[in-house]
Amino acid sequence: MKRIILFDGVCNFCSSSVQFIIKRDPHQKFQFASLQSEVGQKLISKYNVPNDIDSIVLIKDNRYYTKSTAALNIAKSLHRLYPVFSIFLLIPKILRDKVYQIIAKNRYRWFGKKDSCMLPSPEDRERFID
Repeated sequence: MKRIILFDGVCNFCSSSVQFIIKRDPHQKFQFASLQSEVGQKLISKYNVPNDIDSIVLIKDNRYYTKSTAALNIAKSLHRLYPVFSIFLLIPKILRDKVYQIIAKNRYRWFGKKDSCMLPSPEDRERFID
């Protein structure tokens, strides 16, 4: 089963993160949808993700993961050395999520914001489900 990543489609940092994942996911384990899309909203509803989510969301094995847990589980599935970052899952979630929240809270200020969701390249288009 494919893993689905829901991301903030107007956030430059989030869109860059999606491109980073695509380049390191040669087996195409992940599919993507923006949180703002109709598909993203349906998945949020289906998996009972809080509506006020301000995080990347990973849907895997009929469960959802957010914040640092989502990011580290994504890293665990990437190519080459990136799975080593999953060691940080041993750190208590409350501490990991504090760091995540600092980045999430400041992402527009630090990395900017787009007027509309990113458009994937033609070769990556099939990985986007919205």
